[in-house]
Amino acid sequence: MFGSEEAAVAAGWFLEHAWLIPVIPAVAFFLIIFFGKKAPRGGSEFGILAMVASLVIAAGTAYQWIVHVRSSEEPVIKTVTWWSSGGVKFAIGEHIDGLAVMALLLVTFISTLVQIYSTEYVRGDRRYTHFFASLTLFSAGMLSMVLAPNMVQFILGWEIMGLCSFMLIGHWWEEQANSKAALKAFFTVRTGDMGLLVGTAMLLFVFGNLDIKAINEAAANFTGSKSMLMWTAVALFIACIGKSGQFPLHTWLPDAMAGPTPVSSLLHSSTMVVAGVFLVARLYPVFHTGLDINIEGNHVNLIAVIGGITILIAAALAFVQNDIKKVLAYSTVSQLGYMMMGLGVGAWMPAVFHIFTHAFFKCCLFLCAGSVAHTGSHHSFDMKTDMGGLRKKMPVTFITWIISTAALCGLPFLSGFFSKDEIIDSAEHNHYTVFFVIGLIGAFMTTAYMTRATYLTFFGKARGGAAHFVGDDHHDDHDDAHAADHGHDAHGHGAHDDDHGHAPVAHGKPLPFAPSDSPWQITVPLLILGALAAVSGYLNAAPFHWHPFERWLESSIGLKFGEGPGTLPEPPAFEWIKAVPSIVLVLLGFAVSLFLCRKVFGAESNGLKGLTQRNRLLGAGHRFLVNKYYLDALYEGVVVKSIAHPIAKAAYWTNQHLLDGVVNGVGVWGKRTGKWVYDNVDQRLVDGVVNGSGATARGAGGALQPVQSGKVSLYGALLFGAAAVGALVLVLVNS
Repeated sequence: MFGSEEAAVAAGWFLEHAWLIPVIPAVAFFLIIFFGKKAPRGGSEFGILAMVASLVIAAGTAYQWIVHVRSSEEPVIKTVTWWSSGGVKFAIGEHIDGLAVMALLLVTFISTLVQIYSTEYVRGDRRYTHFFASLTLFSAGMLSMVLAPNMVQFILGWEIMGLCSFMLIGHWWEEQANSKAALKAFFTVRTGDMGLLVGTAMLLFVFGNLDIKAINEAAANFTGSKSMLMWTAVALFIACIGKSGQFPLHTWLPDAMAGPTPVSSLLHSSTMVVAGVFLVARLYPVFHTGLDINIEGNHVNLIAVIGGITILIAAALAFVQNDIKKVLAYSTVSQLGYMMMGLGVGAWMPAVFHIFTHAFFKCCLFLCAGSVAHTGSHHSFDMKTDMGGLRKKMPVTFITWIISTAALCGLPFLSGFFSKDEIIDSAEHNHYTVFFVIGLIGAFMTTAYMTRATYLTFFGKARGGAAHFVGDDHHDDHDDAHAADHGHDAHGHGAHDDDHGHAPVAHGKPLPFAPSDSPWQITVPLLILGALAAVSGYLNAAPFHWHPFERWLESSIGLKFGEGPGTLPEPPAFEWIKAVPSIVLVLLGFAVSLFLCRKVFGAESNGLKGLTQRNRLLGAGHRFLVNKYYLDALYEGVVVKSIAHPIAKAAYWTNQHLLDGVVNGVGVWGKRTGKWVYDNVDQRLVDGVVNGSGATARGAGGALQPVQSGKVSLYGALLFGAAAVGALVLVLVNS
């Protein structure tokens, strides 16, 4: 389809046919829609098989790319022209380089595990088939975006993801919180997407085409108007801010936790929220050159500024969350800030590597949270009221959570250490001292809030829903209160059918189908992801001088290492002494947080309990964080009331007065016209002519009697037919 047989042999079959990776799940989407409800497993088998097939092709593509790099660093680009206009061609196809291969392998692998996990998690849901259809199409959109050789295909995949995310987040739309979260995510991201459309148009204006390879080559050696390139990069970066939940458009992302946990895991680990970071990495020469700000001889990249702010504000918000999924959501926002900051300070490789490692431990953490809610806390995600004491009853979930948490915090020799520490080290090496300090503070805060979440979930006394599972003493009236506050509707299971398949939890006894942990459909993905969270960092382990990941992706940067414009500074060599501050702060964050957790959440009474209620200043700070810096109130008060409400009122007035007036007026006019035609045409003209030609009519009565029915509809049909014949004649005459 895309190339000759010679090219296929030279590059490899998988490299030449990587376009099948998004096509297969796209086809599966239609199979699920049309045949899913009649399939034995509700259509989930189509989605799983499609993702497995895409994973196999992605693995083959990765292998052949590794072989390809040894002989050539040029990307494999195969396209077919879609349509052309004004000398500009729009094509679809594939752009395969190290960055694309990494993302393809990551997305297909995570999507496969999430689909398997979902078969148990949403079992019995009345929209089970629709869920898998949306999940499969979502993956197809992300894969299409990753493969895009030009911005047209990139936007297509980008928008497919946006649409599917709306459906997935609002899967349990019966609950107002879920529908509001879906709408908030949709419109917030759409706000950013306006920047993508404007920026793409400006790319066409500045560079004369929309091919990604050509744009990067031109931007790396840019000699045109710096201001035009800057505004182009700003417009594109607005889209990245919206999609990847960066400050100040981050507010939608934690609310998106209203969707099913598998959706949260997929969105927050390797797909939608990473898309903005991927765009910056894909068009890196445009952003690196265009957003470089020179302040009195000091160069600061806007990307680093936004990323640094996002790290701190998101980490601070994670401390005041009681919902375990929202803790992980703000953690995702903070880690995305690390990725953005890394790209801003010139650490392209560490930032992209952090995308890779983050996908495994964050996906594992979200699925662990789902496992706890599914089995251990009676479908509640509230750590303070419905968890605690679960580590012995859920050993698989606990162990994989601990490993993934340690990787997230950047504990030495786990995956997060190798990627995040490189970002922090690169910031200091490239003279971004402020962002070096921000990275260290972020490491401390990450460990602190994750220690709090771990303590509340797995340690201490079992509370609420967890008490049912663990077997601790609890009040007899808890069932009623729990059903009211933390029942199925707490995460949308109220939309499930009665035959969900969940057996009730008996007092003091675990769920019958899970004597100690969740079913295998849940625990097997946890074990795989936990293992990868531990070892994936060794693909680019600088302390051991292992750099295969760097060799495979280096050609995808689009910029050379060196000095001067259009280059990146040489990456720093790893030194253990430079890693000491980060390691010390991680350990300190753990110790401080554990001490405070025991004091605040422990059984004994002490002076720290209720401190925010007693101290006015601390209480104000706590309320400030709980209300998320009042950004939601600001958006609703300024944006919604000032812009959306007037637009809604104008639309309502237009509908009531203008559109309804036109419709009603047409109806009245049509009624009056019909009456006039009946009185004058039918009764006077037609009947008059017929009655006035009595002799003639009687002579031809047999022929005319069927025609003269007295119905306006018949006369109208005859008139229309005559007009049609007349028009046809005129066309033929003038042709």
